[in-house]
Amino acid sequence: MKNGDTIFLLKTNIIFVGIKCHKKFTFALKLLENMNDCIVIIPTYNEIENIESIIRAVLSQHKPFHVLIIDDNSPDHTADKVVLLQSEFEGRLFLEKRTKKSGLGTAYVHGFKWAMQHQYDFIFEMDADFSHNPNDLEKLYNACHFGDADLAIGSRYVTGVNVVNWPLSRVLMSYFASVYVRIITGMKIHDATAGFVCYKRQVLESINLNKIKFVGYAFQIEMKYRTFCKNFEIVEVPIIFTDRTKGQSKMSNSIIIEAVFGVIALRLKKLINTL
Repeated sequence: MKNGDTIFLLKTNIIFVGIKCHKKFTFALKLLENMNDCIVIIPTYNEIENIESIIRAVLSQHKPFHVLIIDDNSPDHTADKVVLLQSEFEGRLFLEKRTKKSGLGTAYVHGFKWAMQHQYDFIFEMDADFSHNPNDLEKLYNACHFGDADLAIGSRYVTGVNVVNWPLSRVLMSYFASVYVRIITGMKIHDATAGFVCYKRQVLESINLNKIKFVGYAFQIEMKYRTFCKNFEIVEVPIIFTDRTKGQSKMSNSIIIEAVFGVIALRLKKLINTL
C-alpha cells in the first residue's frame, strides 16, 4: 500500500470516528435534555393569542426547562395549538386537557401531581400572558438549587412596587392584600398572592394537595401558608410584573371575596389544628 493510500485511509477513519462521536454526543445531550429536573406549569383558558409565544420563550431559555400546559377545554382551541407544537418540542412540551373550566387552583394541583409523578425536582408556576418574564425563571431556579430556598417567589413588592401597566387602584388592592395577609397569618412575605414561583418537590410532597380547595388568589396564599407552617425556607426574588397586552384577565369579584375570607379561614384552621 502506498503512503498516499495509507494517509487517505487514516483520514477516512478519523472522519468516521468523528461522526460517530458527534452522533453519540448529540444523543447524550438530547437524553440529558429530556431528563431535565425542572417543569414549568402554565394553566390556560382562552390563551390562543399568547400560547405559542410563551412556550417558545420558555423553551428557548439557556436552561432546558420543560413545560406542562393545563388547559381547561378552551373554546378558542388553545390546546390544539399546543398539540401542533409538541412535535417540534418532543419530550419537553406536555399537555393535560381537562373537560371544563375548573379554576386556577385545581389546575395547579393537577399539574403538581403530574410533575411529582414524573419525578421533577423543581416545579414552577407561571402565567401564560407574559406578565411573568420567562427570563426570570432561572433566578427562581438558582434561589432553590444553589440558595437556601425551598419556595422561591417572584415578588413584585419585596424591593418596592415593581408593576407595569396596572391602574393605581389595582396596584393598591394587590399591595394591601399582601399587607392584610401578613397581619392575619404572620408570614413575612411581601407578595403573598404572587403566581410566579418555584417549589422544591419535597415541599409539595409534604402538603396534602387533596385538601386544597381555593381556586383564585386564595389558592396562592394557601400554598404559601402551608409551606410556611411546615417551616420550609421561603425566599422572595425581585421581579418586574408587566400586565398582559393580549387576551383577557381572569380576575373576578368572587376571586377577591374568596381571598379576603379565605385568609381568615386558613388562620382559624391553623389555630384549631385542622389545617
